[in-house]
This record gives sequence, C-alpha cells and structure tokens, in this order.
Amino acid sequence: MQPVQQVPMGRVTTLRRAIGEGVAPLVDLVYPPRCPACGEGIGEQGGLCVDCWNDLAIPGDPSCALCQRPFGESGPDEGSICAPCLGSPPVHDGIAAGTLYTDTSRKLVLALKHGRRIALAPLLARLIAARIPQAEDERLIIPVPLHRWRLWHRGFNQAALLAGELAKAGCGTLMVDGLRRTKRTPSLGGMGAKARARALAGAIAVSWADSVKGRHILLVDDVLTSGATSTACVKALKRAGAKTVVIACFARVLDEARVHT
Repeated sequence: MQPVQQVPMGRVTTLRRAIGEGVAPLVDLVYPPRCPACGEGIGEQGGLCVDCWNDLAIPGDPSCALCQRPFGESGPDEGSICAPCLGSPPVHDGIAAGTLYTDTSRKLVLALKHGRRIALAPLLARLIAARIPQAEDERLIIPVPLHRWRLWHRGFNQAALLAGELAKAGCGTLMVDGLRRTKRTPSLGGMGAKARARALAGAIAVSWADSVKGRHILLVDDVLTSGATSTACVKALKRAGAKTVVIACFARVLDEARVHT
C-alpha cells in the first residue's frame, strides 16, 4: 500500500472561479456575510470584521533564532535565543505561527474545531502560509494526527484541513496520513511536563518511514500550547530520518499567557 500524497495545487481552475463568481450573489443573499469571530456584518464571505482583524496578533521580529518566539520591539537583537530554548533546546527546526493566541484567534479555532465551521480552514491557512519561511527543497506537509475514535466522533481532523489548504497554497506536498496515533490519549490540560510525556509515550508513529527519510517536513496543527504533542510528532519524524521539521500552526500560546483549548 502506497502513502496517500497530493500534488500541490497553487491555483483554482477558470471553470471553478466562474462558477464561484456566478453563485456568490445568491449565497450572500441567503447567507449574508458575517464575521466568523463576532457575528458582525462584513463585505464578503471568508473574512473578518475590522475589530477582529485588529485583535489578531501576528508574530514579528525580532524573534528567537530557534523557535521564532517574538521578543517585542525592545527585545534582543536578531539571532538571540529565548530563555525557554536556552533552558531546553527544542527538537524542532522552527515554528511558523500565523497568530499569537488572543480572544479572536481562540474563537476562530473553536469555531473550526468544535463548531464544525470547516469553511474557515482557507482563512486560517492563509495566515499560516504568510509566516512559513522559504525553503530550497520542497517540504512534505504532514498534519498532527487524531486517534481514529476521536476522528470518527468529530468527523474531520482540523489539522488535516489546514494542511490541505497549505498544499493548495504551494507550501509543499501533502501526506495526510504521514503520522498516526497508535493509542488514545487523555486531555493534556493541567498535566505537568512529565505527565504529558508519559501520556504521549508510544502514541505517535510514522506511517511511511521511507517517504519521510531525508525530507524537510512541515508539521501542521491548529494550536500550539504546551508543545507536548508536536514534540512527540517531531521526535517520531526525526527517528524516521526526517532532515528538518518545522511546526506550522494557526495560533501559538506563549508560556506567559497559556490558555488551554
């Protein structure tokens, strides 16, 4: 059995655009465009109102050379390393976060994941794509996996939806089943670092080691909180021979403002 891969799709066909433009007025008439975060009326489908756009916190420079943690305008010079990375060097090769975790980004994540607003995936993925650094070699895009029972209950994997949109945007080649969860894990909220590590021990496995070996990986998730799950995924990919693994997420929770989702 061969791994499921998808060739990147960077543009929409003329026919699909024509159909979309033709039915857009009817869709707007039946479903007036509203901000998915606050419900305020907006000009067109798929966007945010001005207030919610302003509430999104986009990471910027200067930032940590290892994890891209923003220092702020008065922070250290470029090339500096943040205190968390100095204390515990990361196993990943960088973090590309579309936004920092704010009230608006939280609402968008919850609407996608628990509100089943899967049409939000393109918007969230565009913000992620803007933060992904250029790479000389093509990346393999792999989503953080859900256990099959959680996938059955929810009906979709939000990380896989975002990964698919990133592939369409030309960020790499999608391998939607590159990782799998081999066991169910409890919610990690409230657990300490050691307890999280025990819960995730042996929970993540690489499905296609030969396809991962020597490749540059873009590991995709919706929210990066403690980093325990993504770290388990990165370690599994590195053991399988991945050359580099960059974590791409929509919202990143900083340590000093951590909120469980």
